[in-house]
Amino acid sequence: MNKVQVWGLIGAALGLWLLVLLEPILMPFFVSLILAYLGDPVTDWLEARGLSRRLSVSLVFLLLALVMVGSLLILLPMLGRQLGQLIAALPEVLNWVQTTVLPEVRELTGIDFSADFDQLRNALMSNWRETGTYAAAFLAQASRSGLALAIWLGNLALIPVVTFYLLLDWDRLKGYVRELLPRQVEPRVTALAVECDEVLSAFLRGQLLVMLSLGVIYAVGLSVVGLKFGLLIGLMAGLASIVPYLGVIVGVLTAGVVAFFQFGEWLPLVGVLVVFGIGQVAESTLLQPLLLGDKIGLHPVAVIFAVLAGGQLFGFTGILLALPVAAVIMVLLRYAYHRYRHSRLYDRARAEALTEGWDGEHDS
Repeated sequence: MNKVQVWGLIGAALGLWLLVLLEPILMPFFVSLILAYLGDPVTDWLEARGLSRRLSVSLVFLLLALVMVGSLLILLPMLGRQLGQLIAALPEVLNWVQTTVLPEVRELTGIDFSADFDQLRNALMSNWRETGTYAAAFLAQASRSGLALAIWLGNLALIPVVTFYLLLDWDRLKGYVRELLPRQVEPRVTALAVECDEVLSAFLRGQLLVMLSLGVIYAVGLSVVGLKFGLLIGLMAGLASIVPYLGVIVGVLTAGVVAFFQFGEWLPLVGVLVVFGIGQVAESTLLQPLLLGDKIGLHPVAVIFAVLAGGQLFGFTGILLALPVAAVIMVLLRYAYHRYRHSRLYDRARAEALTEGWDGEHDS
């Protein structure tokens, strides 16, 4: 191991140590970093059309702000109403399961789940009723702790400020980092960074847009069918589609149960299947080719493990970092695998032959 590798490992260890120490204050910076990364291609596109960098950043920043504020103003009241309806309908749904579903299951399997369901129902209803109490206690505690509330509001206010300056200096910061790299490793690190960017683009740009598009298709379609909680189920299925086929499975099962309970017959299930079928056709023929192209993303199992591991290790900040870090690790593991396959440890004769051939070409 040479000195560059030793210093690289030391730097990585120090960086991880600093992340652990500074984790409580890093959330707004990482949110800003993700927003700046998502907005940089549009900024570069506007800049290539003759606009100044500052004006391009201002337009992108204004667009991001309008989209986020508009989404909150439109979606929050609708989601709030549907959540209220769900809370009101929960006792009726549980009664239907107990009086209709469980007897059918007992006749088919001979197993009686009534006692276990009663315990589940009591626990669910008691916790559901206490949710408002917990929320009120949390808000009261937050209001009493003025310093904690001020810090939380300050972190929230930092996000647009840091995002603006990161977007403004994004290309300059990348240039500075590239110039700081040792010259002997700069081409290799740059190539790995480009590959990491392709994977990140596929997930943080392409996959997020696919998820949002599917959520809109499902929510609008289920609402047209007349399904209760259509917006809630559609958005949930869209978000779950970050793992292939998981969104369809969750959406069809949830919407199917709600449709059968709401209408009392099987025919509305056809409408549910049509909605999710349209979403799948749109995803395979339009959304993925247009937004993802032929970029190689992360394996679904890697996505699930990365999100869970990030949340377990670093909380919400870890969840934000999970996919970017997993993408970088995947690229590095692929590079290490390629180097291993061409090393003497894997195949000494082949590695020596390649080395001799390379030396002979240069000697000639």
